[in-house]
Amino acid sequence: MTGIPTRSSASPTAAAAPAARAWRVVLERIETDLLDGTLRPGDRLPPERELSATLGVGRSSVREALRVLEVMGLIRTGTGSGPTSGAIIIATPQGGMSALLRLQVAAQGFPFDDVVATRLVLESAVVEALAADPGRSTADARDILVAMDADDLTVPEFLALDAQLHLALAEASGNVVIAAMMAGLRTAIESYVQAGAAGIAEWEPAAARLRREHHAILDAVDAGDGARARTLVHDHIAGYYEAAGLAPAAAGIPDLTRP
Repeated sequence: MTGIPTRSSASPTAAAAPAARAWRVVLERIETDLLDGTLRPGDRLPPERELSATLGVGRSSVREALRVLEVMGLIRTGTGSGPTSGAIIIATPQGGMSALLRLQVAAQGFPFDDVVATRLVLESAVVEALAADPGRSTADARDILVAMDADDLTVPEFLALDAQLHLALAEASGNVVIAAMMAGLRTAIESYVQAGAAGIAEWEPAAARLRREHHAILDAVDAGDGARARTLVHDHIAGYYEAAGLAPAAAGIPDLTRP
């Protein structure tokens, strides 16, 4: 069994931890063991009883900590016995990051300006990385562009595809952290974009412009022109919010694509 010290080495502080925050003792110890390499992806955590005795906390606190870790995407749990039973460290935490961001979005924890600024930072990095990667594939994004070119799309359908397009580019970049952040922010991005559409008096010309901008961004990426792709993505995002009547918010965001 790897990680987690024996009872004799458990700290008095952990043993005396108030019940209200005792589950944090378990999280902190597992975090420490992950950072120093004592625990690695694929390792199984000790049973609840052993963790409780070792760390000086109640079994209910251990169970609470394990639930938090599972929601965060850091462990998976299995019942019964055998190689898939118990709590096992996994190496794919991006699902948990996305879930936590979605919860913050649902709780309206992110100001609008911050979401837009974050989009600019992330999506500028995405298109630059894609343009610089000779092995890039924009096939999924191109497929979404084809769907967006249909003439019979409603405004909500068009904007839902728009959100999918930007997420597809993030996933194509190969950066799992950026992709997870974009997936988590997708709800906020799509809701703001949908709300902003009501401020656009003539939708069809606006949709035509958005289509042209999307094609231009992907063309720059496929041409390996990262600088142009960054500029186009910035102008595309900021331009939409300006057209939607959100110019004060968009105008206050610095252009991070230019020196």
